[in-house]
Amino acid sequence: MTNLLADYLPLVIFIGVSLLIGVALLVAPFIVAYSRPDQEKLSAYECGFNAFDDARMKFDVRFYLVAILFIIFDLEVAFLFPWAITFGNLGWFGFFSMMIFLGVLTVGFIYEWKKGALEWD
Repeated sequence: MTNLLADYLPLVIFIGVSLLIGVALLVAPFIVAYSRPDQEKLSAYECGFNAFDDARMKFDVRFYLVAILFIIFDLEVAFLFPWAITFGNLGWFGFFSMMIFLGVLTVGFIYEWKKGALEWD
């Protein structure tokens, strides 16, 4: 019985700390809420324009370019982790395959950079 308790004690501590952090993060906004809200603080900031305006209004396409670049580099990381874990078993073929993949992404990033997609006026 004590051996079983010793085996699962780190797991119980991990779950307890996780629950404590989760509850703290759920309760903290109610304790540390903003005291004087105004229109500017309550406005939408994620997409650059108000969410309830006309759907046919013009907006800057650079928001989508930044989102696409984020998705590309997020996928790059998603491919790099399994590659790094199995790196020893892949050999040179796996190494050069990943270098080609990273090279294509780097060329695309340099193209976006030179075209000014990341410049904000």
